[in-house]
Amino acid sequence: MDIGCHLPTQGPVATREALLTFAREAEARGVAALWVSDHVVFPRTLSPGYPGGRFPHPPDTPYLEPVAVLAAAAVCTTRARIGASVFILGHRHPIVMAKMLTTIDALSNGRLICGVGVGWWAEELDALGVPFRARGRQANEILRVLKELWTADKPAFAGEFYRFSDLGFAPKPVQKPHPPLWVGGDSPGAFRRVVTLGDGWHASSKTPAEMRAGIAQLRAAADEVRRDFTTITLSVRIRLGPELLKGSSQPVIDQLAEYKALGLSHVVLDFRRESTGEMVEILDRVTGEIRPAVDRA
Repeated sequence: MDIGCHLPTQGPVATREALLTFAREAEARGVAALWVSDHVVFPRTLSPGYPGGRFPHPPDTPYLEPVAVLAAAAVCTTRARIGASVFILGHRHPIVMAKMLTTIDALSNGRLICGVGVGWWAEELDALGVPFRARGRQANEILRVLKELWTADKPAFAGEFYRFSDLGFAPKPVQKPHPPLWVGGDSPGAFRRVVTLGDGWHASSKTPAEMRAGIAQLRAAADEVRRDFTTITLSVRIRLGPELLKGSSQPVIDQLAEYKALGLSHVVLDFRRESTGEMVEILDRVTGEIRPAVDRA
């Protein structure tokens, strides 16, 4: 099972120096992949009842735009894969997004993993002109647009939200037929999106028990459309809290070993902190102590 980590993208470490330092240090330690997450603006007023609770930092906190960050990561590394956990599909026009992502795939020489989701933050999506109640249908169409542009010699599309024809689109992605699409979310619609349009399921903040239940639901969705379940990559992103540096690494090792036993191929560890030094310290613990123990499990 591969282990990746989230790049420094917010707060005091939202800087060129922090990004370059951490990306290079992570690659030097053999980290499998370097990841970003996707927010563009931070509304000051929030509706109650979001599944993740209030966003964990003030709206004026610096937060680097993720597509630009991945482009930077593509050119300052040579081996680690780079990915999004996850791009919100409505945030950017799909023709522009297709061009940006194929550019990143070219700059990285085929190392891009394209995690995608529909988003949950109504105020942010409203500010970006996304039809919140129709975001699932729009996301499905966006994925079809991306695939059409990435694979067709003469791309054309006619849908509810997007229409185009008689376009030239080059370069095509380095990866064939296109960068892997790992779909986030755990609703029935998200699972249908995984099995009909995705290459993998990218879960977030799920315990091993929750992953086991989700995998069962995903398998049922795959059976409904006769999708070979073995063709679906399984991954999860989890947060490592401040307690990691204060105690034993064994609970983290045990949790990752459980994911491995469930058949996950990749885990993204998010340990963003206020300083690059602290993040590199955690990185050393992950690569020097935790990862070897998980490999042996």
